[in-house]
Amino acid sequence: MLHKLLSTLKSAPSHPSLKHDAFFNSLREKEFSRLDKAGHVYLDYTGGNLYADSQLAQHQSMLRDQVFGNPHSTNPSSQYATKLAEEARQEVLKFFNAEDYFCIFTQNATEALHIVGECYPFGEESHFVLLADNHNSVNGIREYCKSKNGAFTYVQTYYEDLMIDEEALLRELDGHTDKKHKLFAFPGQSNVSGVKHDLSWIQKAQDRGWNVLLDAAAFAPTNRLDLKIVQPDFVSLSFYKIFGYPTGVGCLLVKKTSFDLLRKPWFAGGNVTMVAVLSPQHYLHENHERFENGTINYLDIPAVTIGLRFIESIGRERIGERIQSLMHYLCGELQMMQHATGMKQVHLYGPEDRSKAGGTVIMTFLNPDGSAIPFEIIEQKANTHMISLRSGCFCNPGIDEIFNCVTTEELTRFFSGRTKGNYSDMFSFLKKMRGAVRISVGLATTKADIDKYVQFVSSLRDTHI
Repeated sequence: MLHKLLSTLKSAPSHPSLKHDAFFNSLREKEFSRLDKAGHVYLDYTGGNLYADSQLAQHQSMLRDQVFGNPHSTNPSSQYATKLAEEARQEVLKFFNAEDYFCIFTQNATEALHIVGECYPFGEESHFVLLADNHNSVNGIREYCKSKNGAFTYVQTYYEDLMIDEEALLRELDGHTDKKHKLFAFPGQSNVSGVKHDLSWIQKAQDRGWNVLLDAAAFAPTNRLDLKIVQPDFVSLSFYKIFGYPTGVGCLLVKKTSFDLLRKPWFAGGNVTMVAVLSPQHYLHENHERFENGTINYLDIPAVTIGLRFIESIGRERIGERIQSLMHYLCGELQMMQHATGMKQVHLYGPEDRSKAGGTVIMTFLNPDGSAIPFEIIEQKANTHMISLRSGCFCNPGIDEIFNCVTTEELTRFFSGRTKGNYSDMFSFLKKMRGAVRISVGLATTKADIDKYVQFVSSLRDTHI
């Protein structure tokens, strides 16, 4: 059905510097016309993707025409809900070529990461290595490690391009040979800088005795993740990041050979095959159900099938090529913009070679004298132009500390003697800028969106804020 729908999209004028421009302009008109009706420039696809009109229509039709019941039964409505949930599970495994994995449905990528943190066998004989470039939902796993007397190490990224310090990482992976359980966690793509970290580190780490947790939440929307080619032990995902709708559904993919590493410390409804009260014993499921606590989101999970098929009908390679060309155009335009003083209007962070990054870029706006403009002011001004961008630290303090040149000593002084605090407190204490402006593009982005953003930047030329 979706293939037929897309084949009927009428042609639109094409821009030669943008890949598949006519196709995506027509897709925008057919599936995302609400953007133009509202005069809205949406540039926060890393925060959340946009859903297509046809996704809603199909899911609403399904809900309207069918009767769904709680899957934990064998009545007709329950059997139907179970059937569609299992179809979605198989669609996920097919999408990621993941027949060697269990698909555990979760609320989001954060819950998927929580399962790993809670259930991985951290202890005195364990070590946890993670990049400074990680979302806080990965950073938080260190607390499970600490609470069980395990050790952890951060590997920094370079200031110049926010790429991984590979020599430092290799030293960590070659070390800790006395540890029994070793976990390495990193993002396939940074949620802040858009940097694509080398997936070959998965096999390199595993060859050295490490389990690998891949945070694919920012990577999967615009890149093909083939789990036959790379085989991390654990993969976390949020589906709204890939196709916008529904929110509240993600998954943890667990390699079957690594499944028994995760030791569930408790149980709930849906996790067990047998529980007794008079003799307090229980048996856990031997598959994905072990970690799906309670009732799964059986009304929304069928929409995952619809969303994945929508993305497949467009083509992930086509989406990836489109995103690369959009970012090349955007960054090229921004790099040329400067004040009359010769000072650049924006400072872009990350690699100059955008082939090493996805559809996300962070930047600091500069005054004509080179001083930084607070990101809050930029977002407020963008709001008046109906431009949705994101600003702040993006739940990734490691990257923020790197590009704002915050030192270990400064952070130690700030946290010393404090029991609470926030970024405003830290800014006042350090007298250093924190945060930046993030722009991210997606499959509904057009050249007109980028041009409107560039015009917005231009409107601030020679203005001291």
